[in-house]
Amino acid sequence: MKQNRLLSATRLTAFVAAAAVSMGVANLAHAAIPNKTLVYCSEGSPAGFDPAQYTTGTDFTANTFTVYNRLVEFERGGTKVEPGLAQSWDVSPDGKTYTFHLRHGVKFQTTSFFKPTRDFDADDVIFTFERMLDPNQPFRKAYPVSFPYFTDMGLDKLISKVEKVDQYTVRFTLNEPNAPFIQNIAMEYASILSAEYADQLLKAGKASDINQYPVGTGPFIFKSYTKDATIRFDGNPDYWKPGAVKISKLIFSITPDAGVRVQKLKRDECQVMSYPRPADIAPLKAEPNIAMPSQPGFNLGYLSYNVTHKPLDNVDVRKALDMAINKKAIIDSVYQGAGQAATNPMPPTQWSYDKSLKGNTYDPDKAKALLAKAGLSNGFNITLWAMPVQRAYNPNARLMAEMIQADWAKIGVKAQIVTYEWGEYIKRAHAGEDDSMLIGWTGDNGDPDNWLGTLLGCEAVNGNNFGKWCYKPFDDLIQKARQTSDQGQRTKLYMQAQQIFEQQLPFSPIAHSTVYQPVSKKVTDIRIEPLGYLRFDGVGMQ
Repeated sequence: MKQNRLLSATRLTAFVAAAAVSMGVANLAHAAIPNKTLVYCSEGSPAGFDPAQYTTGTDFTANTFTVYNRLVEFERGGTKVEPGLAQSWDVSPDGKTYTFHLRHGVKFQTTSFFKPTRDFDADDVIFTFERMLDPNQPFRKAYPVSFPYFTDMGLDKLISKVEKVDQYTVRFTLNEPNAPFIQNIAMEYASILSAEYADQLLKAGKASDINQYPVGTGPFIFKSYTKDATIRFDGNPDYWKPGAVKISKLIFSITPDAGVRVQKLKRDECQVMSYPRPADIAPLKAEPNIAMPSQPGFNLGYLSYNVTHKPLDNVDVRKALDMAINKKAIIDSVYQGAGQAATNPMPPTQWSYDKSLKGNTYDPDKAKALLAKAGLSNGFNITLWAMPVQRAYNPNARLMAEMIQADWAKIGVKAQIVTYEWGEYIKRAHAGEDDSMLIGWTGDNGDPDNWLGTLLGCEAVNGNNFGKWCYKPFDDLIQKARQTSDQGQRTKLYMQAQQIFEQQLPFSPIAHSTVYQPVSKKVTDIRIEPLGYLRFDGVGMQ
């Protein structure tokens, strides 16, 4: 009964929100957008503009939350799911059928390369999901790409079918109940594409243009991208959420150097910047025209071990490498007071976090003994990959890699530091070229499965499970937790999984960082997103 009451409440909330928005649309269509320009100094270039293909915050900030919407969406500044392009939804008693009632009157963006002839409807939802589900779908055959989030979370196996009930109703049938399903389809990869635009591209033999010239229903219309320099967007005058677009021009100024981002912010050449270096936090706080909101990060920086490469398949070797790292020194030097030591494969603010895990203590002598036990008393050679970009979970991967290299040298392990441009780094890591690599994660949806399943599950070994670690006792617990709706039962299963993680150590947790968002005081209502991206809907300029 409790579950049914919750479902009713969800429907009621969704309908109330929908009614409020639809009334607003009727009264405020073509509301004038304030003639304001906001410049965002971003840290890197997006790999593309097709959200289903990507997994990084750099990509999502540049495409998902500007151009697109999803059926259901996370509230700004939080992890609660609210209605998006679906104004309400129903869940069957067995938890296997989800029926989405779509919003009427939502318009796709008119651009220089596409003029829609109809509003958003069920056909767009069907196209978006069929493309990811069906390898023989015509558009996918014309533009064959992988969908890492969709497959990492096992949605390709979970979703049995997606059906159009009528023009504004879509039904998803699952092969089994899945507790995080609604949170999962609120994520970036599930951004709704225009079937009409896709059809136009297919007929023109230009299917891959969907990744260069995006069209959605979102708050900003893509205008142009100059690689490694600027992305330009216009405010969407037809956006279905009245009053949410408060700037007429949004410009991404791509600025990989954090020091240069700081200077541009100080000179008002940009009004928002990403990822300040720890050393810049105090000086920025002292600036009279800059605000520095902060909050504990929903993130984890870690060192992944590729268990398909010997000797990293040996748990004693992984534990030796972990014990040899002076994590306190790393937190002091790399995070400079804005990081907390990590012991688990998820942050302490995630429900089901196991507080009993203590992690290994720094002990080079014990590390040497473990290597000797593994027959490696003379040490071995290893590649240690360092990210070329700053991330909330790792503000200086190069420095961290150098410190780990020095620590490992003390136990006879010779590490060669390797780096690549960010897109190449991720691509080669997916291919398993690294021995060990610095990487991290900011939670996507507030569900433990997004950490334990997405980073460590067997289905994710070709995706975000960079260590290629597939361990059946662990994976069985994750699968069982996905099919259980009771949060207390799910918590027990996830705590058991964390205990197995500690025993097997497929990666070394390093730190959770505090997130800072430097912003000009002229900017109104920007929010720190716990899920690791930036959003500019609702953001204004004085």
